[in-house]
Amino acid sequence: MRYADGGGLSPAGRQRRETVRMQAAELFEQEIKPPEVARRLRVSRKSVYQWHQLWRDGGAEALASRGPSGSRCRLSPRCLEKLAAYLDEGPAKHGWVEDQVWTAARVATLIGRKFHVAYSVSGATRLMHRLGFSPQVPARRVAERDEQAVTVWKEATWVEVKGSGRRAGATSASRTRRASRDGRPADGPGAGAVSPRS
Repeated sequence: MRYADGGGLSPAGRQRRETVRMQAAELFEQEIKPPEVARRLRVSRKSVYQWHQLWRDGGAEALASRGPSGSRCRLSPRCLEKLAAYLDEGPAKHGWVEDQVWTAARVATLIGRKFHVAYSVSGATRLMHRLGFSPQVPARRVAERDEQAVTVWKEATWVEVKGSGRRAGATSASRTRRASRDGRPADGPGAGAVSPRS
């Protein structure tokens, strides 16, 4: 299943964030305190304090965007395009005919078959997110399952088995006594006695 925006920050999104950080750098140069910078730019104080530390250590250059986050992809842009096309074709086209679901394990296997690159299941999941897909978990149901029989059992048999539950008023309650500091009941034997401190 594809995400609406391909997941992660787009280049335009990264540019917008960098612009805000550069505005913060200009305000820092004017000696405006981080809480006021956060208020003016409508961002969290935590972010502004982090930016302020980076700015003090390395100037405005330290707030420049470093490009997309995450590790470098082991597939070339051309291979990523091919992989997206393979995923769009569906699992049946690539040998998984039992259902039309891409799991991360299947994607890792497909990458190994087509591109001779080993990916772990978690790595395949991250790669799918990068491409705008989300892995799916197949529903496990018995092929011979009789939905009508299941419905009848839920509506008739389960009601009988479950029973009506506890009767109203069947609960009990008792008075409790407050305990003293040493754990004995406050109004029990030795209630007025004071134990020596050790």
